[in-house]
Amino acid sequence: MTLDRVHVDGIARLASAIARAVDDADHGDLAERVWEGFLDPLRDGSRIVAEPVAEKRLRSVTIDDVALAESPFETVHGLDSGTINPTTFKNGLVLDVAQAAMAGVPTDLDLHRARTLVVTVHANDPTVDFETDWIVDDDGYSRRKVLHAPSVDRYAEGVVHALSLYLAEGEHALLQADAVGDLLVLDGPLYPMEVFTWQDGDATLRELATETTPRDVVENYVRLVERFVERDVPLVGFVKNPASRFIVQALRKKGIEAPWSDDAALFTRLLERWDDEGQERRTDCLTFTDWFVSRGGTDRTMAVSGDALGVDRQLDPAAYEVAFFPLYDPRTDICYRVEAPAAFVRDADTRERLTQQVLHDVAVARGPPPAIAKADELARISQGEKAALRRKLETYLDSEVVRRHDEERWGLV
Repeated sequence: MTLDRVHVDGIARLASAIARAVDDADHGDLAERVWEGFLDPLRDGSRIVAEPVAEKRLRSVTIDDVALAESPFETVHGLDSGTINPTTFKNGLVLDVAQAAMAGVPTDLDLHRARTLVVTVHANDPTVDFETDWIVDDDGYSRRKVLHAPSVDRYAEGVVHALSLYLAEGEHALLQADAVGDLLVLDGPLYPMEVFTWQDGDATLRELATETTPRDVVENYVRLVERFVERDVPLVGFVKNPASRFIVQALRKKGIEAPWSDDAALFTRLLERWDDEGQERRTDCLTFTDWFVSRGGTDRTMAVSGDALGVDRQLDPAAYEVAFFPLYDPRTDICYRVEAPAAFVRDADTRERLTQQVLHDVAVARGPPPAIAKADELARISQGEKAALRRKLETYLDSEVVRRHDEERWGLV
């Protein structure tokens, strides 16, 4: 142990001094004022960046009751993609490996066996090309390909990671779409938001966002929405760690001193409930809002006024807009964000069924829905598997991995 008791106490006293300077007693009142006066709709200048789909309500449901209620959907499928994380080799190559898997509740072993694998490679030598077509093996259960990433120098690690992750996930979702009979839950946002953020980066990233490869990645998700709308089978994205900030940023532009670090912090303050004395957090209910349409931040790309990164949209552009609601679980003090294409939530019955299904699953699992927990388990590449795969890549690439001190320090190599 590197901190003595006296050091811990000293740090605590410093924190106490900080706390005296930051009084959050009125943050709850401010959150309620924002809710009452600014979200129906919320404007950023002349643009509407968030507005209720129907009513603007704060809602709650008893955890025990919703956990015991019958599921609105007979079957639920989950989808996730995992990677080995970006890896740099001494010969200058940077690559990441992703695998995507779909899980079913109830279990479907054939579906669980299927995998989509993508290796994305970045090289500074413009004369080489590693790209391959899709290769099918494992009796048709597995598809894999190598993707050659555009040259972006210092952004190589982030780019190979995003392209691997989203291409594997989007391709697998489309390939297995017909296996989903009632509801698909994506582990994460509805669209490849990390790719969308490139539009707000420096000139290199903005140029990258206009290239063919990122556009192809986005197109998979656009086609996925179209496929599910045509089949009248809903899909949602369950965001475990929402990071959007466009609501609090829009509030600050209006002169409101929004103290929250992001939108999830705002909704957490709005949705948490306390006993009559204000001392103990109540943990008997899940709390949430009704659905909103989001056109702020990266969600603007799929708004009616957005360009979908240049991808042709075959349905009414309003069908692709991101609708969401925040869901707060007081048992873990975590606020999730649930997303769906606006095409599904404009229907009141479908909107309520989706809401109740997510509430049921979170109440039962005390966390993310079981379908994506299963998919996460299938797609995850363990630390041991990552290390073994990197050693094998070193052999085939005839080059060693560039090792860093922190990786050695924390036993990652």
